Formats: sequence, C-alpha cells, structure tokens
Amino acid sequence: MRLFHTSDWHLGQNLHGQDRDFEHGCFLDWLLRQLKLDQPDVLLIAGDIFDTVNPPVKAQERLYDFIVSAHEQQPKLTIVMIAGNHDSGSRIELPAPLMRRLRTHALGRVLWLDDGQLDAERLLLPLPDAKGKTVAWCLALPFLRPAEVTGAHLGDNYLRGIGQVHEWLIEAANAKRKPGQALIAISHAHMAGGSVSEDSERSLIIGNAEALSASLFGPSISYVALGHLHKPQKVNGEERIRYSGSPIPLSFSEIGYPHQILDVILDGETLVSVEPKLIPRAVNLQRIGPAPLADILLQLADLPDIDLLADVQRQPWLEVRVCLDEPQPDLRHQVESALHGKAVRLVRIAAQYAGNGSRDGVDDGTTLVELDQLTPQQLFSRAWQDSYGSEVDEQTLNDFAQLLQDVQMESEQP
Repeated sequence: MRLFHTSDWHLGQNLHGQDRDFEHGCFLDWLLRQLKLDQPDVLLIAGDIFDTVNPPVKAQERLYDFIVSAHEQQPKLTIVMIAGNHDSGSRIELPAPLMRRLRTHALGRVLWLDDGQLDAERLLLPLPDAKGKTVAWCLALPFLRPAEVTGAHLGDNYLRGIGQVHEWLIEAANAKRKPGQALIAISHAHMAGGSVSEDSERSLIIGNAEALSASLFGPSISYVALGHLHKPQKVNGEERIRYSGSPIPLSFSEIGYPHQILDVILDGETLVSVEPKLIPRAVNLQRIGPAPLADILLQLADLPDIDLLADVQRQPWLEVRVCLDEPQPDLRHQVESALHGKAVRLVRIAAQYAGNGSRDGVDDGTTLVELDQLTPQQLFSRAWQDSYGSEVDEQTLNDFAQLLQDVQMESEQP
C-alpha cells in the first residue's frame, strides 16, 4: 500500500494581510500532478485544512475543487482528512455524506454512545488497495478538544481523557483488523519533543497540560500521520511517527523549512519506506535585517528591479527588520521609497531599539512588537502586568487558557 501524508494546508491564510490563495493553488495543482504520477492508494490530510473556523468561500472552493479533481483523475484514490485546532470540526463534517461518494472521509469530532462508550466505529476507516481489497485500517483522530474528552465518563483530566480515547480506539482497531492488515493512525496533536515554529502555530497546551507522549501509539500502529507542527520531523526519532509539515511557509520563521509531503510505502503491516517529496515554492519569503537603517536602505537598493514580463504574483514577500537608536517617524516612507521599482512585495516592517531585548517571548515594552506576533497568553500576561504591576500567577494563566478554549469552541459553530 502507498500513502501520501500531508497536513496543515491552512487554506484561506493571509500573511500580514496579504492573500495566499495563489500559493495554495500552486501547491494543490502540484499535488494533483504527483497523485497522477505516483498513483498512491490513499491521501491523508492531517488537520488544519483551513486557517480559521470560518474560512472564506474561496478557501472552501479550493478544497472541494481539489477533491473533485483528484477523484476524477484517480477514481480509486481514498482520501482521509481530519479537523485540526484551526478548523471547525462540525464544518469539516458538514459535507461528509456527499464527499463519501468521492471516496473521501471527513472526520471533525469524536462522539460518544448513550452508554458512555466511544463511538469508535465512525473513526475506523477501511483502506483498500487498487484492487479494492482492504489492506489497512485508518484510525482517524481529529484534534481532541477538552469538552470532547472530559466529563461524566472520563473525569476532568484532559490528558487522561486523550489517552483513554487512544486506548479504546486502538483496542477496537485491533479487534476489527485481520492478520496482515496494517493500522494507520492520522492525528492532529502536539507530541512531546516536537520543534515548534516561532509565530505560526497556535498552542494546543491547555493550562499546565503537557504535550502528548508518543507512547500513545503502540507498536501495533504501523504509521502515524501527524499534523499541527509546521516543520517536517520525526517524533523521538521514530521512522513511523511523523509530521509532514505545512506545504507553504506560513510565517517568516518558516523560511528555511523543507516543505514537503511524505510518500509512505507499506508491505502488509511492515513499514517499508518514508520518502519526502519536496514541494516547489511558488512564492519566496525574504527577510532583510535586523540591521541599522542605513544598511537596510543599501540592501534594499541592491534588490532586483521589476521585470515587466514576470508574473507579479510570484514576487517574494518581504519582511524588513530595522535596528534604531531613536524613533524614526518616516521609517515606512524611507523603506517604501527604497523599494520603488523593486521586484518584491513588502508585507512587514519590524523596528527594534538598540540595547533593548525581550524575555521569554514577552517584550519588555521598548521593543516594537506587532499584536499578531504575540499569543493570547502573552497578551494576557502583558495586560495583567500593566494593570496590577506584577506577573500573573500560574492558576490565573490556567483559568485564562481554559476560558480561551471555551470561546474558541463557541466560535466554531458554522
């Protein structure tokens, strides 16, 4: 069996106000070509399909056009996609009955039966090969929100609830499969030891809860297709537990990431190989600085001039980082003037005063920081410090984290 593993498309995302639809379109066109070329049996999309719980219409059209096109060119392809923490689980599942006609399974939530048992049947999906024979089972684990895995039957411990869901689902899968059939898990989670991007991944850690342990996926699982972390990586060095990473750089902190999908081959229950397929970058992200303003202006002057025959949509996105000794009221004007006629698109200017830094990701008040660089927890900590003149205590931070989760869940209703 051959699988393609991808995740974190973040359709509908914008970069400091700039639309990324062109880049997503290029990626999906490339993916369609790879599917046609290599003819995998299964495509796994491990969450964060959209960037927001209420994505723009154009982003939704991108997804459904891709699914239809993939099915038309490869009618035997099975697609499995799950909701991530950026997605609305109910929105992902809304067209599920229609998508099943296109051999696409969309799982957004875990549900419970009247007797308090996990509805494992809906989370276990048969994976057929090209001949239609079931050769593997997929364990679909969308992002597990606290309200879904805590309560009367599971208690109030979030991590224990997650562990119980995994245990029950794996137990049900082992009972269902026949000898020689592999178990493939697809999950959207933050695994312990994973490398996190600076400013483009929303934290999944609730209060003082820790990242999840790879031990949740026992040896009976042949491959674990993970989503959430944007940097491609193995978990604890295990070949079978992988993040594919995002298909495009979602922030300037991801400039150096090797964006890719993973090409996975299994022989029965045995994992044979996992090979990356690098995704061509349709639009580069370029960062200049940090450096003094005079040096920045010289570097901007050296940038290539606009080629009138070139596609404007492929011009790099540019971030400029300037070190200043004192405020420069006309900073933006100077930078934009230096960029006149240059083949780049300025999306952000960040200024930092010499000699002033930040601690623990929270600025000391003298460095200029844009709001979208800070997590909600960091903003709350800054507001608390300003209001009460002291650092916020851990219990208050935990209460805020839980409140934030509650608000995000309420906003997910389509």
